[in-house]
Amino acid sequence: MIFSNIFFIFRFLAVVLILYYAAPYKYKNGIITIASLIFYSWGEVKYFPIMLASTAVDFFASQTIERHRDNKKITRIALACSMIFNLGSLFFFKYTDFFISNINNFFGTSIPLLKLTLPLGISFYTFQTMSYTIDVYWGKVKAEDSIINFSAYVTMFPQLIAGPIVRYTDIAAKLNTYEGRITLDDINEGIKLFILGLGKKVLIANNVGALWTDIETMGFASVSTPLAWLGIVAYSLQIYFDFSGYSLMAIGLGKILGFDFPQNFNLPYISKSTTEFWRRWHITLSSWFREYVYIPLGGNRKGLKRQILNMLVVWFLTGFWHGADWNFMLWGLYYFILLALEKMFLLDFLKNKKVLARVYTLIAIAVGWAIFYITDLPALGGFIVKMFSFSGGVSAVYFFKNYIISIIVGILCSTTLTTKFYDKFKDNNLVMIPLLTVIFLLSIAYLVDSTYNPFIYFRF
Repeated sequence: MIFSNIFFIFRFLAVVLILYYAAPYKYKNGIITIASLIFYSWGEVKYFPIMLASTAVDFFASQTIERHRDNKKITRIALACSMIFNLGSLFFFKYTDFFISNINNFFGTSIPLLKLTLPLGISFYTFQTMSYTIDVYWGKVKAEDSIINFSAYVTMFPQLIAGPIVRYTDIAAKLNTYEGRITLDDINEGIKLFILGLGKKVLIANNVGALWTDIETMGFASVSTPLAWLGIVAYSLQIYFDFSGYSLMAIGLGKILGFDFPQNFNLPYISKSTTEFWRRWHITLSSWFREYVYIPLGGNRKGLKRQILNMLVVWFLTGFWHGADWNFMLWGLYYFILLALEKMFLLDFLKNKKVLARVYTLIAIAVGWAIFYITDLPALGGFIVKMFSFSGGVSAVYFFKNYIISIIVGILCSTTLTTKFYDKFKDNNLVMIPLLTVIFLLSIAYLVDSTYNPFIYFRF
């Protein structure tokens, strides 16, 4: 089940909110837990036990750490149990076939693939629960005593499948506070954010994404250079509005339930460097790697050489986290090189060259998305050659005529125009109510009429 779905909006969500608002405060976390487990099981019931096991392991590991703080051996064993279970689950389901395939290719063996289905959201909720146990181990938070409250945190359906990656510290206060958790202002704001996120996902990402799907169907090798660039611009817009729209819907749903989830996107395509881009793109993932990998390795406290090495580790893990294919490793290495060059000298060079900085950043991001998407390395190499060789192929004219409006809308909505408009009119009901009504009705009409409704980050 995904948010941009008629059944979710008019049945599942409607029933859950009625029960949630009607229930006494002491039962609200229980309703969140039950509703979230139903939400998760709806899409993949066979992996329901994995979710329960993850919740139980981290709850009891953190309780053990809290109760034996004066015994480092026990706390380390408890932390290790949490880390091994979470990383082991992620590795087993996501990477086993990747390593078997590479062993077979390298040694000429014929070990059969397991062909496991990746449990929904496992890349997100394993990081989320690990961050909690690590924070308890470091003494940043006190272990949650109620397994119902902890289950509500782990399974909370708005952010369960694709984030934002919510740390326990982000919502602990409201998770343990019943009176005053829900306010009309938060509900009002949450509805606005949910509708805006739905519009970004359905009206922009789905429409512009169809162009990239058309190009993939005809084959990357057959496109001309202009069509290659038109296609990668379309995919850049699709992945941004798809993921940021879904994140915005999650943040809106969180507010409707009385929780404040962290921001996950902040207009990344206005960046003037890839360093800035990664401060604006998937903010909660970047923050997670900085907090739990980069800083513990030493961050930038041990000199430039050690800092570059730490960056290499982080970006290898970032690429590896995104997928079990060599293109993701290449993608992580690609951004490590760019970020290292910027750290050493490129940022200083670009500092007073705003136009050049934006052009460089947008080109770098476009190439990055090509590496990110195309898993077949020869096809990837051919597509990047197409981007820069000015070669012939299928003309871009037909696709330009059909998708130019969607692309222009996507580009405009990637700038500060939309945020300035929202900040100015968000409290003006004469503007916002008609606008949100139109966006909602158009989105619902699209969902009713169209069968094209992918969600890109389900791959991860």
